[in-house]
Amino acid sequence: LERTKEEYTESDQNHPSGSEKEDTVSVGTSKCEEKADVLSSFLDEKTHELLNNFACDIKEKWLSETELIGLPLEFSIGRILDKNQRASLHSAIRQKFPFLITVGKNSEIVVKPNLEYKELCHLVSEEEAFNFFKYLDAKKENSKFTFKPDANKDHRKAVHHFVNKKFGNLVETKSFSEMNCSTGNPNVVITVRFREKAHRRGKRPLPECQEGNVIYTAFTLRKENLEMFEAIGFLAIKLGVIPSDFSYAGLKDKKAITYQAMVVRKVTPERLKNIEKEIEKKRMNVFNIRSVDDSLRLGQLKGNHFDIVIRNLKKQINDSANLRERIMEAIENVKKKGFVNYYGPQRFGKGRKVHTDQIGLALLKNEMMKAIKLFLTPEDLDDPVNRAKKYFLQTEDAKGTLSLMPEFKVRERALLEALHRFGMTEEGCIQAWFSLPHSMRIFYVHAYTSKIWNEAVSYRLATYGARVVEGDLVCLDEDIDDENFPNSKVHLVTEEEGSANMYAIHQVVLPILGYNIQYPKNKVGQWYHDILSRDGLQTCRFKVPTLKLNVPGCYRQILKHPRNLSYQLMEDHDIDVKMKGSHIDETALSLLISFDLDASCYATVCLKEIMKHDVLN
Repeated sequence: LERTKEEYTESDQNHPSGSEKEDTVSVGTSKCEEKADVLSSFLDEKTHELLNNFACDIKEKWLSETELIGLPLEFSIGRILDKNQRASLHSAIRQKFPFLITVGKNSEIVVKPNLEYKELCHLVSEEEAFNFFKYLDAKKENSKFTFKPDANKDHRKAVHHFVNKKFGNLVETKSFSEMNCSTGNPNVVITVRFREKAHRRGKRPLPECQEGNVIYTAFTLRKENLEMFEAIGFLAIKLGVIPSDFSYAGLKDKKAITYQAMVVRKVTPERLKNIEKEIEKKRMNVFNIRSVDDSLRLGQLKGNHFDIVIRNLKKQINDSANLRERIMEAIENVKKKGFVNYYGPQRFGKGRKVHTDQIGLALLKNEMMKAIKLFLTPEDLDDPVNRAKKYFLQTEDAKGTLSLMPEFKVRERALLEALHRFGMTEEGCIQAWFSLPHSMRIFYVHAYTSKIWNEAVSYRLATYGARVVEGDLVCLDEDIDDENFPNSKVHLVTEEEGSANMYAIHQVVLPILGYNIQYPKNKVGQWYHDILSRDGLQTCRFKVPTLKLNVPGCYRQILKHPRNLSYQLMEDHDIDVKMKGSHIDETALSLLISFDLDASCYATVCLKEIMKHDVLN
C-alpha cells in the first residue's frame, strides 16, 4: 500500500523486526533483566526455579515440533493477595516468557502455554513471534511493531489475517513498501499499531493535541444534492482524518439543500477554514466554525426546520372544489389531526433490487457474507458504479472491483479495500464491516427495525383505527418529543381504561424492535411475534457482538403534528427558485410551506398526508 496522510509515519530506511527508538517497545537485554529482577523480588527461589523449568519444557517441546504430551499444561504461582503485586507479576511473566500466558483465579496466578504464540511461529520466525507478543503485552502508547520484510503477498495476507482475527479488537495492521538499499528493489513490511480505543479512554494520540486533550471543532455543514456519507468521506480525505472522526446528531437527505451541526475531532478551526474553497466544488460549505469540548451523538437532535416549495399543483380529477380552498383544507386537516409517523422512503435507500433494511436483517442474523453481497448488488443500470458491483458479484475479485469503483463511492471502496486485505471469508466480511464507522453499521440495522415499525403501525391502524384499546401502549409524558424515553414512561392500557376512552390516539406508541422493549398485549403484540418468526429472528437478542452493535429498542408515537406551520400560495412565475428543465403552465400554483418536526420525523411523510388529504378521516 502506498503511504497516505492517514497512515502513521515511519523511517524510509530498512529496520529490523520489532520496534525502535522512542515510539517503540524496547526488546533489549536490559528490559528482560528488569523483568527478571521483578520476578526474583516477588517469588521465592524454589517457585522461580519451577517457573523457569516449566517455561523451558514448553519451549523445548515446541522447538522440537512435538506435542505437549506428558507435560503439565499449567503451573500455579500460588495465591498473591496484594492486587498491585499480582498485576506486576502478570506483566513480568508475560514479558520474560511471551510464549506463556497468565490467568487469574481467585487471587491465584496460573501460567499456561500461549497456543497463539505457537500458531504465529508457523507464519513468522520465532524471534518475531517472541518480540510481537512482548510488544502486545506492553501496550505502550504510540508504539508500533514491524515484522521482517516479506516479498510473498500470500504469506503477508496470512499474517494480516492471523493478527486481525486474534487481536483485531486491540491492534490494526498495514503493509508498507520500503526501498531496499542493497538491491534497489522495494520491500514490503507489515506494521502493527494499537487501535485508537486501546489507549486513553479511546482517544488515539494525535499531532494536534495539547497536553493529551483531543481537539474538537464544531461547524455547520451546508450541502446540496449530496449524500451525507459521501460528504463526510470527501471532508475526511481533504482533512487527512477518517469518517469516524466526524460526529452528528442526525442524518440529512440527499435530494435537498440541508444544514446541520457537525463536530470533527483532531482538526483545528484554522485547518477546516483552509479547505472552504476546495469543498465548494462538491456543493458543500462550512461556516460557524468554532472550538468545542466534545463530539455530538446520534439522538441529541431536537428537531428540524423545513422550507419547501411544491410546484405545479393541480386538483384531482372530478374534484369540483376550488384548488386554493382544497389546499388550505388539506393543510388545516394535518395541523389539527396530525399525520401517521411513518419512516420516510429515504430511510430504506433508493435501490430497487436491495433496500437497506435487507442488509440490516442479514447483519442481525450474523450473515456477514450475505450482507456484503446485498450491499454490493447492482441495479439494472449501465454506469461505472453498477458495472463495478456486477463484476464483484461475478468474480468476488475485490482488487479488480476497486479499480472499477469510482473514488466518490466512499463506503463501497472502504469495504472492498478490507475484503482485498482479509479475503472474501466470513471473518474477512466482519473486518470489512469494521472498515465503516459504527454510525454506518448501526444505520442498516435501524433501517430494518424502522421497516418493521412502518408495517406495525399500518397493521395497528387497520385493526383498531383511531380507538385506543386494551393492550395498547401509551406514553404518559405529554412533553416527549423523541424516541428515547424509558419503559417507565410507557403504560399498558387496561380493559377498564380502554372502555372508558381514557387515552387519545396521539398518545399511542409502538415499539421499535430491540432487547429492552415491551410489546402491546393485543393483536398487535402477536403480530410482532409473527413477524419475528417470519424473518427468522425468534431467538434474536438484538446484539451483534462481532460488529459491536447493540439495539436496545425504543418507542415511537404513531401520530405526529407539524409545529410552527405557515404557508403561502403563489403563481409559479412569482417564485425565484425554478426547477431545471421544468415545463409548467405559467398560471399553475405553487405552495411555499414551512414547518418544524421533531427529530426522526419525515417531511416527505407529512407532505404526502397533506397532498392526499386522508389522515384518519
